[in-house]
Amino acid sequence: MTKLKVTIAGIEFDALFEEDAAPKTVAAFRAQMPYTSKVVHVRWSGEGVWIPLGETDFGVDYENHTSFPAPGQFILYPGGISETEILLAYGGVHFASKMGQLAGNHFITLTSNLDKLKEIGPKVLWEGAQDIHFEEV
Repeated sequence: MTKLKVTIAGIEFDALFEEDAAPKTVAAFRAQMPYTSKVVHVRWSGEGVWIPLGETDFGVDYENHTSFPAPGQFILYPGGISETEILLAYGGVHFASKMGQLAGNHFITLTSNLDKLKEIGPKVLWEGAQDIHFEEV
């Protein structure tokens, strides 16, 4: 598995691509790396932050999809009934939009500093959008 470094709001996390479970999603995201954006707090899904991607098309369908990512899991929603997005669970998440329950492809898992995840949510909620950066190491 490829090792990654993910930095969110100045906090560094080690991570791994879920290459065996979501090979097409991993390949599509890897083609965008290094990847830098902003995360904002989710509106409907619970304890998570997300990268809204509008009409971005990663050219993938569902694989290794879930509506209930665990803390430290990134999912990519490929679009359809809601906009394309990447979501990170920092606590309990039931992935949804105003249209109802959704499922996204679990393609990255954080492997270190999981105790720091609980700092991310309140910071994003109270201070606004925060930087996020993905890079292979």
